[in-house]
Amino acid sequence: MESKSLALAKQYLGKKVLVKVDRKLGEKHPKWDWSYPVNYGFIPGVIAPDGEELDAYILRVDKPVEEFEGEVMAIVHRTENDDDKLVVVPEGEPVTDEEIEKMVEFQEKWFKHEVVR
Repeated sequence: MESKSLALAKQYLGKKVLVKVDRKLGEKHPKWDWSYPVNYGFIPGVIAPDGEELDAYILRVDKPVEEFEGEVMAIVHRTENDDDKLVVVPEGEPVTDEEIEKMVEFQEKWFKHEVVR
C-alpha cells in the first residue's frame, strides 16, 4: 500500500511549484556539523503526513535563494517514514536519478529511500 506522504507528493509530479527556502545553499545545519550543498525548503500551505509542510530539494540552482519556482521532476521517497521530499529543478532542465542521488546524498544517506518519477 502506498504511503500517505508518497500519495501526496505524487500529486505534484510534473507540475510547477513555489518553494520557500528555509535552508539555503551553503548554510550550516542547525543541529549537525554539515552545510547544505543545495537549497532546501517546503511548499507553503501543503501539510505532509508528518505534520510539517511538504519538503523540497531544489537542484540545478547554484546560488542561495529565498524562494524558487520550478518543476517537480521526482520524489525522494523515504521507505521507512512519512517524510518524502520533492525534487524541484528549473523548468525544462532534466535530471537523472543518479544525479539526484548524488546531490541529496548529504542527507538521504541516513535513510532508506528511492527516487520515484
